[in-house]
Amino acid sequence: MANVNKDALVDAIAAKTDLAKKAVESVIEALEEKITTEIRQGNKVTLTGFGTFRVSNRAAREGINPQTKAKIQIPAMTVPKFTAGKALKEAVK
Repeated sequence: MANVNKDALVDAIAAKTDLAKKAVESVIEALEEKITTEIRQGNKVTLTGFGTFRVSNRAAREGINPQTKAKIQIPAMTVPKFTAGKALKEAVK
């Protein structure tokens, strides 16, 4: 199983759509920027069939340092979440 990085993704999309690599890269960067901006503001971004990007709040909790076995306090934080859509789930099955 191979990992696909941004460059490989740009190449594949450019080949499939006959668009210039620069144009495809600009679109991907704009998509990343817009999704980041929207979820930073607390909004959900839904790409029907693919999935939903949103923000989730994690409560503070106690953890254990694996090296020293000492108990540590892990602070509450806001984290990004992605939930796969039905079409993506079906394609992976």
